[in-house]
Amino acid sequence: MKVDVLNMQGEKVKQVDLPAAVFEAKVNVDLMHQAFQRQMANARLGTHQTKVRAEVAGGGAKPWKQKGTGRARQGSTISAQWVGGGRIHTPHPRKYTQAMPKKMRQAALRSALSAKAAESEIVVVDELKFDELKTKVMATTLNSLVGEATALVLMPAKDETYEKATRVANNIPDAKIMLASYVNIRDLLGYEKVVLPLKTLDVLSAHLGKE
Repeated sequence: MKVDVLNMQGEKVKQVDLPAAVFEAKVNVDLMHQAFQRQMANARLGTHQTKVRAEVAGGGAKPWKQKGTGRARQGSTISAQWVGGGRIHTPHPRKYTQAMPKKMRQAALRSALSAKAAESEIVVVDELKFDELKTKVMATTLNSLVGEATALVLMPAKDETYEKATRVANNIPDAKIMLASYVNIRDLLGYEKVVLPLKTLDVLSAHLGKE
């Protein structure tokens, strides 16, 4: 699959072949959904906590005698129907983590990237290099590349440009910059366009090219 390679001003400079193993894989929607659900589940802390009857203080004495009061019989003030009593069937700390084999996770990423490529949502830029990187400069560059669309920028390596870009990207609500080796299904599906410097294609090929 050939795509245009743009410069930072959004002008076409040449064309390049996207790695077929990564960008022309079979799109498996069910697998992408499973990977997404796994990632969201693994992000949950599971620290919710409520007290059951055995953990609530009090309740040592019977509130009133069993018969003769005209009221319903009660055995303890820590029963669930009392204010301040123990809860029933409420959340307690637990793990939500889900396992998924590495090959399945990689296949899900290939599916997502292939779907993006099929919808012309992959934007390849020759390089992203800034002499002086400010929020305005980054915003102007992204606007030249993707217009008003939200953008996920995958950088090839952790260098000076990456460090600066990640700092200013926090000021741009519709963009995120991350290392290509950290690419994940949630971010791929959460942004409209994926911006790839040319060197990133090699990183993705090495990371996802082998089934």
